[in-house]
Amino acid sequence: MPQIEEKTLIKSEKVVELNNDLEAGSDNDIFNEDQPKATNFLDKIGLRYGAEVRGIERVSNESRQKTSFLLPLTMFMSPNLAISAISTGALGPTVYQLDFWTCVLVIIFWSIIGALPVGLFAIFGAKFGLRQQILSRYFTGGYVARIFSFFNLLSCIGWNAVNCISSATLLGSLGVPPAVGCVIIAGSTCVIAFFGYKTVHLYERYSWIPNMVIYLVVIARLTISHNFSFGSMSAGKVEAGNVLSFTSLIFGFAAGWAPSAADYFVYMPHDTSSWKIFFCMMIGLSVPCIFSCILGAACAMGIASDPAWAAGWDKDSIGGLLYEILVIDSLHGFGKFCCVILALSTIANNLPGSYSLALSAQAIWSKFAKFPRLGWCLIGNFVSLAFAIPAYYVFEAAMSNFLSIISYNVSIYLGIALTEHFVYRRGFSGYDVSDFNDHSTVPIGIAGAVAFACGIVSTVLAMNQTWYQGVISQKFGEAGGDISFELNIAFTFISYNMIRPFEKKYFGR
Repeated sequence: MPQIEEKTLIKSEKVVELNNDLEAGSDNDIFNEDQPKATNFLDKIGLRYGAEVRGIERVSNESRQKTSFLLPLTMFMSPNLAISAISTGALGPTVYQLDFWTCVLVIIFWSIIGALPVGLFAIFGAKFGLRQQILSRYFTGGYVARIFSFFNLLSCIGWNAVNCISSATLLGSLGVPPAVGCVIIAGSTCVIAFFGYKTVHLYERYSWIPNMVIYLVVIARLTISHNFSFGSMSAGKVEAGNVLSFTSLIFGFAAGWAPSAADYFVYMPHDTSSWKIFFCMMIGLSVPCIFSCILGAACAMGIASDPAWAAGWDKDSIGGLLYEILVIDSLHGFGKFCCVILALSTIANNLPGSYSLALSAQAIWSKFAKFPRLGWCLIGNFVSLAFAIPAYYVFEAAMSNFLSIISYNVSIYLGIALTEHFVYRRGFSGYDVSDFNDHSTVPIGIAGAVAFACGIVSTVLAMNQTWYQGVISQKFGEAGGDISFELNIAFTFISYNMIRPFEKKYFGR
């Protein structure tokens, strides 16, 4: 195969030249244009007000700022101290009937596991200056990457909608109509996300502070109420199924940022310490996730002890429960103020999704890339709002189902991406990212397509939703048990490794 060997040698030389250019800090025409021009009225408006107009174009090393490690440390701190995190933890006792200590063990272990791939993909953004769904082309091939971009677009839109509902339930307890509450959150998120990278990071750096103060107030009121109980730990087939389903939720909540992780670090210098990025991201993501989800589980444990708390949960879900804790026979006016601040915390959780949904849309198709990021941001938030208002009335089912669906998509993505990175590219030196639109630099995509199909099969076999139970999930009793994300990773890993060696041998890429 002399032609393939020659082609491989040329690619290797290109990678060496690219690395040398990066070390020298020169551009040498390998990067996309540093300053995108405003070619439409939205970008012109954006530039006038200091918004980021860059889309999926690569960010050259010269365009990257010297940023501190507060950036990866705080990027996901505010999102994971938002009300949606409390809502997620509360599903353990309320939906899956788990005791407190079981919830704690699941939350701690799977929050850390879920944060690992997010920390890894954050490094890619700094290394290559490419968005996550553009990097997907190097894992799965150009065409399968577009499928993942589409699913990530849906995930961002759907997750933003679910988060809007969390806040709307809290505002609803204060007398605000659900539709109005959803409009307030979606509109505020859209305005901030419109300005792009710098504004998103600035908001996430500080918005966790008032949330943390209010959570300390919640802990104090929970302690004073004496409603908390640990519950009783039980064992059996049904309990095992509930633990597996709750595990899927927590994993999806933490790892759900993986298909977007690189988006938020493309302006960090390429020579930034990878280990520092990784550990800062791990701490900044997992610690607040663990804290908030455990607090949510603790609040939900009080439902069994207080009929008023149970009635609040039944009426307005997490919003009704927090209203009972903070306002009724409690802090009154100040409690209502705390409820408003907590409701607004959803903005921090929706900002990353609002930013990444636009980039995912541009990565689906070259014609979509010509439509400005600012425009996709507006459209995505409008669609999220359209979903949120009707889903308000089935919040528990919507949140439980959607978090599980996120974990299905993420697990298939991870099974393919991590295998390609560690087994076939053997680290960051194995990438030629000089032109992400050059299909000769990415896999042909057969292995990615087969692995994706196998992941879909495993999902159907093992998923456990209110609208469908797979044959494997039915083995855990009438309520079922969701084991999809574990099987998805195994299925995609095995199937990818069965095809990828032949793909490299016969196509050379």
